[in-house]
Amino acid sequence: MADTAVAETLPETSEASAGWRDVYVTARDGLRLHLREYGERTGPHLPVVCLPGLTRNARDFHELAIFLSTHKHRPRRIVAMDFRGRGGSGHDRNWKNYSPMVEMADVLDVLVARGIETAAFVGTSRGGLVTMLLAAARPTVLEAVVLNDIGPAIDGRGLLRIKNVLSGTNVPATWDQAIDGLKRAYEAHFPALDDPGWDLFARRTYADKDGRPQRDFDAKLMKTLNNIDFSQPLPTMWPQFDGLAHIPVMVVRGDHSDILSAETAERMRDLHPDLELLTVDGTGHAPLLFEPTVLNRISAFITAAEDRRS
Repeated sequence: MADTAVAETLPETSEASAGWRDVYVTARDGLRLHLREYGERTGPHLPVVCLPGLTRNARDFHELAIFLSTHKHRPRRIVAMDFRGRGGSGHDRNWKNYSPMVEMADVLDVLVARGIETAAFVGTSRGGLVTMLLAAARPTVLEAVVLNDIGPAIDGRGLLRIKNVLSGTNVPATWDQAIDGLKRAYEAHFPALDDPGWDLFARRTYADKDGRPQRDFDAKLMKTLNNIDFSQPLPTMWPQFDGLAHIPVMVVRGDHSDILSAETAERMRDLHPDLELLTVDGTGHAPLLFEPTVLNRISAFITAAEDRRS
């Protein structure tokens, strides 16, 4: 990590009544990064850092963060991050900085700014790739890892589908249109999702501006997908996954996932015999992490990892 000091901006807004605080951290290149923080900053239990998917944001972890930060026996501090160009974080003038390596550096800056030496990490999709990079670059910060529907090998067909969905989606004018559009795009991948679930999906996907949905990521982020040759196998990250060999790992996989194949998940378990694999029925890429069973399993996994280190 560079020796450059990391400047922190004090919270500008408070959503304490909703269970979190908005916090801003300045990355080493001056870009402003947004976080949601839940729970007591000085609590005794292992904190959790949540990293979202490619175009996603910290709201994806709200239900998980509330569950973990208000747990009866182990209330934890949760830091849910918006990567640069997403959510409340600043947009980068250079779209090439929308890369997992730069995002990993941003995570390290956030850890320093928020005084977090070690944590459990929950990484959804892109966030899981960044977590695996951390395992190679700074393994001492990882006490436990939850990989949400991501592994060292990505199914290119699923990534191409995501690219096509994002490219063909216009910003809806109303929330009803947002829900309807998401259903058309993802209904086959989330057959078990009910109406409240689709509303939750929409509220996570789009920002609310004066009561209307708004795209919540920099459109230039799409350029990173345009440079991928989908006719060729995608690069893999098996060496980076090997960096998790001595760290407790849980993999959450949607049974309809077209990003993390069942074969890749099984190979991960072969390489990491203690790996815990949770398959979520009726769910594609990526599980929404709001079902009570999933929340309890993740909480129990982190608690067990915490107990093993003490």
